[in-house]
Amino acid sequence: MNTEKTSNPYRLYLVTDDQQDLDTLKNVVSEAVAGGVTMVQVREKHGDVRAFIERAKAVKMILAGTGVPLIINDRVDVALAVDADGVHLGQSDMPADIARDLIGPDKLLGLSIETEAQLEEADNLPVDYLGLSAIFATPTKTNTKKEWGIEGLRKAVEQSGYPIVAIGGINTSNLDEVMATRLAGVALVSAICHAESPKRAAEEILAQMNRTD
Repeated sequence: MNTEKTSNPYRLYLVTDDQQDLDTLKNVVSEAVAGGVTMVQVREKHGDVRAFIERAKAVKMILAGTGVPLIINDRVDVALAVDADGVHLGQSDMPADIARDLIGPDKLLGLSIETEAQLEEADNLPVDYLGLSAIFATPTKTNTKKEWGIEGLRKAVEQSGYPIVAIGGINTSNLDEVMATRLAGVALVSAICHAESPKRAAEEILAQMNRTD
């Protein structure tokens, strides 16, 4: 990993939609990067490791030379197979300390946080950032344990020593409130992946973020 780890790659964090086919995925990522996204996480929940690797390799080729890190959702083996820039773990995935041993000290390691207890436990884990989920209820996340809301997000940002990325139901209508909590960044799925123009969507979201700084 190079200088991205010491800057803020989390500001506008694209999480891909695993329901979209490979060609759509490639188009979305290409446009989103052109629009200014700062990190891309490839997500594949169907359990097909070969398809996951194929999707990850395709995204890695698009990101080559852009400075935008590639993060793999859940699967440390896939991250190692494609030499991604990092891994994002859920609470039911490989323990963070084991994942860190496998990926080494220089890769990014993120962890999803769904409860206050998990937030406290994360203080002692070898991670780089936390993904707070879900800020608002969303149709792409059907097993939400907690809806943090703006106040819950604000308290988490104040409590945690790690950069916090918010995910879940974030769009232009609530982005100002989200940014006012002084978090590290926002992770978006639908607002970019399902936009008519992912490039324009990313540009407009970044412009709104810049106005609230």
